[in-house]
Amino acid sequence: MRRRIIVTVSVVVVAAFGLGAVLWFGIIPHWRPALEHGERYGIDVSAHQGEIDWDAVAGDGIEFAYIKATEGQGWVDDWFEENWAGAGRVGLDRGAYHFFTLCAPGAAQAENFLAVAPPDDDALPPVIDLELTGNCSERPPADAVAAEVDAFVERVETAWGRDLLFYVRPDWDDLYPVRDGLDRRLWDYRFFRRPTDERWHVWQVNTFARVDGIDGPVDLDIMRDGD
Repeated sequence: MRRRIIVTVSVVVVAAFGLGAVLWFGIIPHWRPALEHGERYGIDVSAHQGEIDWDAVAGDGIEFAYIKATEGQGWVDDWFEENWAGAGRVGLDRGAYHFFTLCAPGAAQAENFLAVAPPDDDALPPVIDLELTGNCSERPPADAVAAEVDAFVERVETAWGRDLLFYVRPDWDDLYPVRDGLDRRLWDYRFFRRPTDERWHVWQVNTFARVDGIDGPVDLDIMRDGD
């Protein structure tokens, strides 16, 4: 009897793991939250995605793309120009983002970004990406970091004549609080849960979606209209 119970439990456990694997790898990456009025699907990409078939992306219900342009004061994403051209060719709205590093002055980072992504009235608002994951190992004082972020924001917003969109991951905000009192719209990361902060303009749903035209996972986003 005991052996039979053990065998039964083992079968149930294996079946549960199998079902979980099917959901996680087969269904969830293809799931998209229902859109509400004025919303549309998009993605954000970088060199990590490699070559992208933008015609296939557009055919899979994707209407906008944020494309990594720069990082720090001298790094340029190898695929930016090709991705920018490809997204535009198929009619997607497109925007550029900069990964802000703790290891370079904000003004120099702004110049790097503006050299690659100059003001474009037809583009989506530019984005500053603030997160510690993938950042350098330095952890300067909070007031020094705030000053460098302000320097970047001031230069880019002055050049573009538009407010930046802020992408702020929790790890950054825990060490360098930004969200409290921020008078800018947010690109909010909420794992499968709708944002509760009314400042959100873009919602990053997950980081492992499957979209036609892209080999491997990609970040899935939802944008809503309005200020």
